[in-house]
Amino acid sequence: MQRKLWRVADLNKNAAAELAEYCGIDPTLALLLVSRGILTDIDAEMFLSEELDFFDPFLIADMDKAVSRIKEGLMSFEKMAVFGDYDADGITSTAVLYRYLASHGANVTYHIPDRQKEGYGISEEAVQELSRDGVTLIITVDNGISAFAACEKAKKANIDVVITDHHRPSETLPAAYAVLNPHRADCPSEYKDFSGVGVVFKLLCALEGGDFQEILEEYGDLIALGTVADIVPLTSENRMLVKAGLEKINRDPCLGLAALKAVCGLEGKNLNASNLGFALAPRINAAGRIGNPYHALYLLLADDFSIANEISQNLDALNKSRQQIEADILKEAIEEIETHPEIRFSSVIVVAKENWHPGVIGIVAARLVSRYGKPAVVISLNGDEGTGSCRSIEGYSMFDALSEVQEHLLRFGGHPGAAGLGIKKSEIDAFRTALDQKAKEKSLPFLYVDIDFKLNPASVNTGLLDTLALLEPFGCENPAPLFGLYRMTLAGVQPVGEGKHLRLTLKKGLTELTAMLFSTSLAQFPYHIGDTVDLAVQIEKNEFRGVIKPSVQIREIRFSENDEENYVKSLRLYEKYKHGDTLSEKEAVFLLPSREFLLSVYRFIQLNAPFAFDAEVFCKRSGCKEAHAGRVLVALDVLLELQLLEYKDGAYRLPNAKRTEKADLQNSEILKGLKEKGA
Repeated sequence: MQRKLWRVADLNKNAAAELAEYCGIDPTLALLLVSRGILTDIDAEMFLSEELDFFDPFLIADMDKAVSRIKEGLMSFEKMAVFGDYDADGITSTAVLYRYLASHGANVTYHIPDRQKEGYGISEEAVQELSRDGVTLIITVDNGISAFAACEKAKKANIDVVITDHHRPSETLPAAYAVLNPHRADCPSEYKDFSGVGVVFKLLCALEGGDFQEILEEYGDLIALGTVADIVPLTSENRMLVKAGLEKINRDPCLGLAALKAVCGLEGKNLNASNLGFALAPRINAAGRIGNPYHALYLLLADDFSIANEISQNLDALNKSRQQIEADILKEAIEEIETHPEIRFSSVIVVAKENWHPGVIGIVAARLVSRYGKPAVVISLNGDEGTGSCRSIEGYSMFDALSEVQEHLLRFGGHPGAAGLGIKKSEIDAFRTALDQKAKEKSLPFLYVDIDFKLNPASVNTGLLDTLALLEPFGCENPAPLFGLYRMTLAGVQPVGEGKHLRLTLKKGLTELTAMLFSTSLAQFPYHIGDTVDLAVQIEKNEFRGVIKPSVQIREIRFSENDEENYVKSLRLYEKYKHGDTLSEKEAVFLLPSREFLLSVYRFIQLNAPFAFDAEVFCKRSGCKEAHAGRVLVALDVLLELQLLEYKDGAYRLPNAKRTEKADLQNSEILKGLKEKGA
């Protein structure tokens, strides 16, 4: 796992105190609002209000044209088609618009492209097929903003196209009858960060003359699901959509979602945004990733619970298959990365292989970002061409990066945080090099853990749970608050869940609390009883037998009193060296370990083998400065090169076989190279 820098919000405590007084709210709530940039009483009241207040849908460019054309189609009973997408946003968008049009007597059908056979978005072939079926009006949802050829084909076939999309447009727009996309340069809409289903919501509001209440009452559950699944910011209108949708999901969901809740073990429970994102959405997405997306659509259109239940069971099984496929590809990707320094130490990881399932490579890319702390591109090759999925980090726009190197691509599109591409196999190496060079020109951002504020452990109580509930729903740009517990003494460690997780006991002064650290075994835990640690935690509600208690969930943990910024910079310098980039004389000297330094590293491993932790743990346990972490890694490389150490099963240890001759540092090519650069 890549080390992240901790960043505590620079709070204006005076502004928080004033906000608490003006609004009559808890001081902790005021601090959390200020940490989210909510500084005035008006903004606070709007954020906390239970009332729904949406902007005029006709502020979206071309909305009047789209509404006029769709109403004309309804009146004349012409055949129209909803053209969707195979992810959860696209499937919910298709279901919402189809159900609305069908309920208004439309002669309407739908089409969702097959991910592997047709690829993303509306194509010329799809237009031709719909034309043969007598369709004269196509409405795209969650796609279409780059469908230039398809729109030209539709024109020639006398088919009008209304595009509803939220992906970033290029400078020119397709020749469609209407293009609804808040990101259009000429769109005056006051809020722009909708998902695909969010744009559909605005279209239906316009068709209903602005009556958003009726739309939310009928389709709010699906709109909330698609919004959360697409990881758009849960701010302003999106936040209101999810709040209203969750209320409907918990009160009166459509049959399909009711059945899916039951399959997920959530029947009878009040769902939150996290449940949508991590329980319901993956099962909807599984259909489009490795199965048939129509099965998920049929679930959302189902009017018979037994049918909905059967489909839900199938989607659940499909999701389990997806998880296994994903795990297999992730393992292969990591092996490919770790055995190729030009991939492992590039600023942007680009990894490709034949026949990786294109439906899960986006998830794998996200896993690689988390592991390596860099943007990642995962490409599934099929013959001479590949389909890629990209995920990024804060401060690095993947869409902009692809735009700068598009000469190496067949196609691309997406958002700052996620994108897709098509590429010739022969261009992959050049593409990787170009991305790396562009990233180095701009200096790739560091990964950060953003902490709302430092918390007194004595404040962890049920009152805090009540305060946090007022900020929900949580999601992108409105995350669940992350608190810092600093200088806590580790007093106990207990494995739980068959040893897969840990329950920690922590003390500070007279306060003692327990906290859960998931997906970490005792063998993977580098801390000792008595260590002083900092924790970044979230506080969640735990209800058992009617008793509600706060549950402390550890998201990050580190040693207290650390020099993390210089540590991370030292790792970056080591990666620069390993990638083969040019080092300055000063950089080479800084990385070059002396004989004494090498001996100290060797002796530490000798005393602590097997050593299965990172350079930060090495520095803390050995007394080495964290700024020299890069030098530690070079020293370990040298000791491996000279066969004084071996690296096996994720740990450094002494070789089993005894050496017959003395190791000579003069034989180290690593040391020779650094000495030459530092000369």
